[in-house]
Amino acid sequence: MNQEEKKYPLPPFTIESAIEKVQKAEDAWNSKDPVSVSKAYTIDSEWRNRTQFINGREEIVLFLTEKWNKERNYKLKKELWGFRENRMAVRFEYEYQGKNDQWYRAYGNELWEFNENGLMQKRFASINDLKIDESERKLI
Repeated sequence: MNQEEKKYPLPPFTIESAIEKVQKAEDAWNSKDPVSVSKAYTIDSEWRNRTQFINGREEIVLFLTEKWNKERNYKLKKELWGFRENRMAVRFEYEYQGKNDQWYRAYGNELWEFNENGLMQKRFASINDLKIDESERKLI
């Protein structure tokens, strides 16, 4: 996908198109396909993920590949918290199995900014992890 292609829905967002955009992001991340996920972002997309700074699709693919190799049985749920024009605030939680089969639930917020073609050009994520027992899983 080059920079001229479009990723619908496009900004400025309505409540319906914002909810659709969030659902598409959730579905993409739950696919655990780093290359496919990266195509929703601009070639020079800027990320802050926890304490990591990631720039561009190539780094996104590397980051997601490593992430999903470490975070087994990953399952994500996203929820729109707010939007305006080409920006969104999203709350999320996901569960995964880490080293020694320990389960975790991660909670966080993301701030998204899209270009006119509907590609995300900025993603800033704040995330906290909580150890849980397998019996406490909600996202099955």
